[in-house]
Amino acid sequence: MAFREVTVVQIREALRRWLHGEGERAIARAIGVDRKTARRYIAAAISVGLDRSGGEGQLTDELIGRLVEAVRPKRTDGHGAAWRLLGAEEAQITKWVKDGLTVVKIGILLERKGVVVPHRTLARFAVERCGAGHRATTVRVDDPPAGRELQVDFGRLGLVPDGDKNRVCHALVFTACFSRHQFVWPTFAQTTEEVIRGFEAAWGFFGGVFPIVIPDNMASIVIKAENTAPRFNDVFIEYAQDRGFMIDAARVRTPTDKPRVERVVQYVQRNFFAGESFLDLADCRMRAETWCATTAGMRIHGTTQLRPAELFRAEELALLLPLPGAPFDTPVWTDAKLHRDCHVQVARSLYSANYTLVGRTLRVRRDSQTVKLYSNGELVKVHPRVAPGKRSTDPQDFPPGKGIYATRDVESLTRLAAGHGPSVAAYAQTILDTPLPWTKMRQVYRLVGLADKWGSSRVDQACRRALEAEALDVNLVSRMLERARENAAPDEAVERRAGVVVQGRFARDASEFSSNKAQGR
Repeated sequence: MAFREVTVVQIREALRRWLHGEGERAIARAIGVDRKTARRYIAAAISVGLDRSGGEGQLTDELIGRLVEAVRPKRTDGHGAAWRLLGAEEAQITKWVKDGLTVVKIGILLERKGVVVPHRTLARFAVERCGAGHRATTVRVDDPPAGRELQVDFGRLGLVPDGDKNRVCHALVFTACFSRHQFVWPTFAQTTEEVIRGFEAAWGFFGGVFPIVIPDNMASIVIKAENTAPRFNDVFIEYAQDRGFMIDAARVRTPTDKPRVERVVQYVQRNFFAGESFLDLADCRMRAETWCATTAGMRIHGTTQLRPAELFRAEELALLLPLPGAPFDTPVWTDAKLHRDCHVQVARSLYSANYTLVGRTLRVRRDSQTVKLYSNGELVKVHPRVAPGKRSTDPQDFPPGKGIYATRDVESLTRLAAGHGPSVAAYAQTILDTPLPWTKMRQVYRLVGLADKWGSSRVDQACRRALEAEALDVNLVSRMLERARENAAPDEAVERRAGVVVQGRFARDASEFSSNKAQGR
């Protein structure tokens, strides 16, 4: 397993499951990381103040940021010394696996050779590198408690009209594991957004949310399918967090992990879709919901010998989580580089971030209302969502002294000039009193620069004289200050007459002349 960064959503999901009482192994399997990684993040969360007796309200962006700062992965390849020891024995372990030896027996034989590693590490190594874990037999899994689990799978239906052409239609099939009650959501796409719409329709059909969802390894939910550590889509994990259910994906090419829905897909294909004609996708969805409530829901199920709809209403409906109060605002996660102008481009819009992060790649989360920027798991900026072609800029994100001009903030520039005297403020206000004030901002900047060079009192006096003469020209103020310096030269003679001697830079000491005179004698 290669080293990879654990995302903000995965960290939040791990802590959320920990608050619900799950153990480290279950959490690691659920979010697709190693158990030691899960343990490290949980320990760091406790150190920054996370209380297991508290609620999910503790999982703020600030706490996640402090947690990420506390965790420092030390292994660049994601594995420890035990894994490297097993790497040297990979050929021998593979041979033992082919010979049918169990992982426990392999561990005993390795200990005889002096190779002592944790059992869990050996088990993962045998599965990932040596082909262990393949079984030819299976057993019937007992039904879960009522109102707990929902299995989900995709299946191909056939062609459905879409405008002037036919398109391939698939079905997202939901099956309650206890009652076998089911819901079918026909769709043309298998994107994460479309899957979420299907889940929303399913919650409405069932009248509540199942606490545990067991999906197939569909790409819209599972980014990387693995037997022991699947990696989930951040958007779907966020959706699960919002609706309050846990994800427990089936293993790769293991239909026995979701047997309740596996056979139902064929039932939907043959009993609902085969031999039917539909007007469009909306008609197909409406008739699918009717079929689920009547034909499929009121049949006598072969295993339970009960009607799924009646069993569901009697045993499961009251145990489900409540229906969501508002539609889910589906977010989109992307990466964007902060450019030299202190902005990132997101969905053809620009959003600012602090200038100290220029050159870094930020993690961006956007929904219909806000855009959040993350750096190394820490929330660094929140912006309101703006339309394409627009930008949202915080002047505080620019380097000191550049925000005023970049944002054309005329009022702030006027206040800056007012700090050098009332006449400077009045002069700057008069310059900016035009239909296009930002075109005069450079003149006010130069006026402020003159105050820094000559002193506020001199520039304030020059501005007062220029206002009296109704001369609005910063170059004129500059020349007035230059002439005042030149006219101050004759005052040196007055200082000499008053007994003040002005020492020249290269003047010689008087004692040298007296000693030379004595030598000449």
